[in-house]
Amino acid sequence: MTDAEPRPRDRSRPYDIVLWGATGFTGRLVAEHLVRTRADGELRLALAGRSRDKLEALRRELAAIDPAARELPIELADSFDAAALDALMAKTTVVCTTVGPYAKYGAELVAACVRQGTDYCDLTGEVPFIRTMIDRHHDAAHQAGARIVCCCGFDSIPSDLGTFMMQQAFRKRHGVPARQVKLAVRSTKGGFSGGTVASMVEIAQAARHDPETRRLLLDPYALDPADGRRGPDGRDPHGVGFDDDFGGWTAPFVMAAVNTRVVRRSNALMAYAYGEEFGYQEFMTFPRGPKGRLRAAAVARGLVAFMVAVALGPTRSLMQRFVLPAPGEGPDQAAREAGYFTMRLLAKGPVGGGEQEEIFGRVEGHKDPGYGATAIMLGESARCLAIDPVISEGGVITPTVAMGELLLGRLRAAGMIFAVE
Repeated sequence: MTDAEPRPRDRSRPYDIVLWGATGFTGRLVAEHLVRTRADGELRLALAGRSRDKLEALRRELAAIDPAARELPIELADSFDAAALDALMAKTTVVCTTVGPYAKYGAELVAACVRQGTDYCDLTGEVPFIRTMIDRHHDAAHQAGARIVCCCGFDSIPSDLGTFMMQQAFRKRHGVPARQVKLAVRSTKGGFSGGTVASMVEIAQAARHDPETRRLLLDPYALDPADGRRGPDGRDPHGVGFDDDFGGWTAPFVMAAVNTRVVRRSNALMAYAYGEEFGYQEFMTFPRGPKGRLRAAAVARGLVAFMVAVALGPTRSLMQRFVLPAPGEGPDQAAREAGYFTMRLLAKGPVGGGEQEEIFGRVEGHKDPGYGATAIMLGESARCLAIDPVISEGGVITPTVAMGELLLGRLRAAGMIFAVE
């Protein structure tokens, strides 16, 4: 669904991947995944951050997984040192970054990637940051051939690649794309990462004081090209509803505010391959009946209360002190391994003489979504950008546009389920 002809990856630089923020909680998990799954000589990985001592300690830990890891190169730089970032980005094909909040720490790194023609992937779910990077860098990244790919974790790969999978299946069966895709989050087990919480706090604070940020967060097409066509989707629902297609009560999904925008940007960047009137919805679902409605109502009220609390200084301080994880904190291995998420998707639309057709699918992960599964998704995104054939042009693009079927294959091989029923 892209115009670029596949071409072999240029691997002439010293490193395939620089893992930026390798010593943070999520960064360590990504490093462990990449070391555990790399074949001999398959991946030239470097660990990068601000502290040599911490990076050397991480390298020793990784050597327990693979003795060859003790030879991993270490690179030092600072998030605000443009010259150091330029020098580092010139050495690598891809930078994979876990250093957030990205609005605070990510802008110079993206700029360096554009200047050096280096591919980039991150974990951000920060719509204002992504919009800023699009406005500043999309055209220049396109000219440089730098693929700047945000949202390569639980935000927003299940939604973006899940929709891509469903549209492929619908078109194969019926010859046309589906008019609408819905994603229903059935169940999850796992907590917010400290980095995700920090990003949400940053966005809530900005929205409280900046009308433009509030406008952007309310715009369902906030990440589309400025001259793009607006589809049928309105603002995100905030209350309880009932969905006939899934046969259950619905409540807002906290990640929908970014996931939906990423899916719509994918459609726009692929010349509206899903259709100009394509609609996408995303929500949590609960069983029909009074108990299901009560659970949906509790989730909806809880989400509103949480966002209000993090936007207000006194309650935010109390939550950060006593409730919320700090950046760099997370669950132990047993808790990560016990986590999971399950999602169902529905693609439907008119075909032939106008009759409605529909197909269902599912996306599942068998580790904590914010940590274990996210480390796999980000690690495989970086590996895909670094090694696999190039199937997209440069720009500030989405996982689907950048990697599409190639990343689907990698994630399936890594144990995630992307399946059409």
